[in-house]
Amino acid sequence: MAEPAIELIGIDKSFGAVRANRNIHLTVERGTIHGIVGENGAGKSTLMSIIYGFYQADRGEIRVAGRPAAITDPNAAIAAGIGMVHQHFMLVHNLTVVENVMLGAERSPLLDKGIATVRAELKRLETDHGLEVDPDAVIEELPVGLQQRVEILKALYRGADILILDEPTGVLTPSEADHLFRVLKQLRDEGKTIVLITHKLREIMAITDTVSVMRQGEMVATRKTAETSVAELAELMVGRRVLLTVDKRPAAPGAPLLSVEKLSVKDSRGVTMVDDVSFSVRAGEIVGIAGVAGNGQSELLEALSGIRRALRGKVAMNGRAIDPTREADPAEIRRIGCAHVPEDRHHMGLVLPFEENENAILGYQDDPRFQKGPLLDLAAMRGDARDKIAAYDIRPADCRLKTANFSGGNQQKIVLAREMERDPDVLLIGQPTRGVDVGAIEFIHKRIVEMRDAGKAILLVSVELDEIRALSDRILVMFAGRIVGERGPDASESELGLLMAGVDGKEAAE
Repeated sequence: MAEPAIELIGIDKSFGAVRANRNIHLTVERGTIHGIVGENGAGKSTLMSIIYGFYQADRGEIRVAGRPAAITDPNAAIAAGIGMVHQHFMLVHNLTVVENVMLGAERSPLLDKGIATVRAELKRLETDHGLEVDPDAVIEELPVGLQQRVEILKALYRGADILILDEPTGVLTPSEADHLFRVLKQLRDEGKTIVLITHKLREIMAITDTVSVMRQGEMVATRKTAETSVAELAELMVGRRVLLTVDKRPAAPGAPLLSVEKLSVKDSRGVTMVDDVSFSVRAGEIVGIAGVAGNGQSELLEALSGIRRALRGKVAMNGRAIDPTREADPAEIRRIGCAHVPEDRHHMGLVLPFEENENAILGYQDDPRFQKGPLLDLAAMRGDARDKIAAYDIRPADCRLKTANFSGGNQQKIVLAREMERDPDVLLIGQPTRGVDVGAIEFIHKRIVEMRDAGKAILLVSVELDEIRALSDRILVMFAGRIVGERGPDASESELGLLMAGVDGKEAAE
């Protein structure tokens, strides 16, 4: 039998008092897709960062193809045939595809000669693996699915036989995710080894051969995927049975708390992304907006939350008329009882170098509770942060920790706790469970339903159709900046998918 692609033997890693990995033993067989699952903060990304050389283990051994490997940095990992596609891509946005692929791997001091070599190799890789992308396209002009494709090409160009992907579908549309899975299966069939870190258990069941479960820094189980189930994996991850469906009674909606009339919004390029949109959200109701990313949902949330100035239209919120065409003012929107969970926590929800307690009040720092004369009351801030940490099970439970040092899912919970605990009358929420584990998804969904039942009006944007269908009392579908249909929560995935593609279900049936 061939030696395993990777073996980890007794890996330990601590950050101060936090023990991220505890005596990890893991075997990844060559030519397989091996899933790694676990709650936020379980130690998955730390373990993969050790394999890729970002961190060094405090103790333990790594073997690649049966031989001990001293992986002291990413260059050593690449030399050992290991590539990694990070959750947040490591691309230079103002460079082209070919320039990003060759960056750090220039094979000639004459860049023109180097670029010619990269072009030829890219053409071969694209043809062999179905990873077509324009080599002269500038990264910032590419959709996120193609940016991820560039990351995979970078790893393959550097000779990776083992490919680690960290939450690869967190920013992809369903069709992009399907294409990625086809590529990964093809790579596996060609002898590559794939290590897949994901929170999405159905993806694990669909694509992996083997799955290992981490909990609180330990490896607690490894299963052949064909011999396990979503329910078993969820229980192994969390340490208890997990409710995998949303438990909610029918809505009892009241008066509209959010009304939008003929709203149009342009993006930073001057392109109209929201085109003459009208709808309302009533008290005690969750209205979900489904659509492929890039069809105006982001700009709609930004205009309603006061971040982006609208071109025209009218908005009424919590009984107060708002002119969305004026200079944007998020503070005014907050003052009238509207909270906003942005889709992109890194760019719009958090200041990553700040401590957790500072981010826990971001946007609400003028609240008298946090004032001490002309200064902020640090004791009050930290006490408030500790309460939120306990209520939302944010890990590690350290309000003085830099926010950048929390896992992505725990960063999301910091944002959710900040906005939800303000007890808003209107909640605008974008991608509430992006990068969040199954146990936390259960908690977040339950909290959203509780807010609905308390009479709040909730506008939900998510690329996860299962989430939209499970939570929403009404579903609006956006395509090319317009609302092209309204359906109930019992609408099928295929019906919603057709609307998301701009095809009416009745039209498609004819």
